[in-house]
Amino acid sequence: MKVLSVNAGSSSLKFQMYEMPEEKVLISGTFERIGLENSFYTIKINEDKIKKESNLSNHEVAVQILIRELLENQVIDNLDEIKAVGHRVVHGASKYASSVVITEEVIQDIKSFSDLAPLHNPANVMGICAFIEAIPNAIQVACFDTAFHQTMKEERFLYAVPYEWYTKYGIRKYGFHGMSHKYVSEYTRELLDKEFCNIIVCHLGNGGSISAVRDGRCIDTTMGFTPNAGIVMGSRSGDIDYSIIPYLMKKTGKSIDEIDQELNKKSGMLGLSGVSSDFRDIDAKIAEKDKQSIMAHYLYVNSIVGYIAKYYVELGGVDAICFTAGVGENAPHVRRMVIDRLNCLGIKVDRSKNDEIRFGKEGIISTEDSTVPCFVIPTNEEVMIARDAYSFI
Repeated sequence: MKVLSVNAGSSSLKFQMYEMPEEKVLISGTFERIGLENSFYTIKINEDKIKKESNLSNHEVAVQILIRELLENQVIDNLDEIKAVGHRVVHGASKYASSVVITEEVIQDIKSFSDLAPLHNPANVMGICAFIEAIPNAIQVACFDTAFHQTMKEERFLYAVPYEWYTKYGIRKYGFHGMSHKYVSEYTRELLDKEFCNIIVCHLGNGGSISAVRDGRCIDTTMGFTPNAGIVMGSRSGDIDYSIIPYLMKKTGKSIDEIDQELNKKSGMLGLSGVSSDFRDIDAKIAEKDKQSIMAHYLYVNSIVGYIAKYYVELGGVDAICFTAGVGENAPHVRRMVIDRLNCLGIKVDRSKNDEIRFGKEGIISTEDSTVPCFVIPTNEEVMIARDAYSFI
């Protein structure tokens, strides 16, 4: 049974087609620069990767080309073979705590949440509408990135601001990267062979978040009302004192929108290092003993360690710590620095294993006598979307 997993951005569309329930990837690809000049797409099938230039004027055109590729590559014989399409939707607000079959009401809700995710939800709706029109007989499922974190209790997700800010305007912690945190925590429970366990998931990429998961349910997470809260990230500041914003506005004459752009696009590792938001570029500068890049790395590690320590206490001890996403999977020195700082809790890194596990590999990177096992687990948000979509068939 064929299920399509889709992630639509404002100018991109990523997809994977699965044979379910085997979870075998049949074809995958990305459409880029939709609505812009020099648009193109890449298709990966049978280990072959093909890049093609194409005029991708809108998402509807991209979907039609996708369907053509599915037919021409004989992934399907007809559209009725696609039984479900799962769509990643960034924001479901407080209403959606799980994936749902898409109805007109769901579409209107996603649109109404656009104030909370102005760059993402409108693009998600464009993708949904394009696939509903192109593949009308398939079940369309919305998989919300915020859903996994809706198990947090009020004392975890509320801010210490006037309560009516929450009741009137929805000001609260929502959390993001939910599909990744859900996948990694479920996978780790299988590895541990424990139904009841405490897990800390560190999703470390250009954007990053950490979650505390008890018995498969999120009890706390670092990202907040927006993805800019929590740990230091590639170009996002993470947690700051809010008074910095009006102070800078007075000092520089910049608008709130300009300051917001700088906190989201020019801060984090980019702002600290003055080099790049790409951790590989910063690592190259560290090798040259660049002081700002070295300092940026320490701040980054400090922010991760601080939240792991916090969640360790909140959970009352943990059964596993997991590293995932681009940095978490591929930067052994970051993992080593983090785990070394946790040595006071009896958590120890096996340097040899840690150095070996990267580029899609998974495994344990802690020593045998470590009080907590530490894992590297490549995330797979696409398969989580496919699983959720398949569950409605």
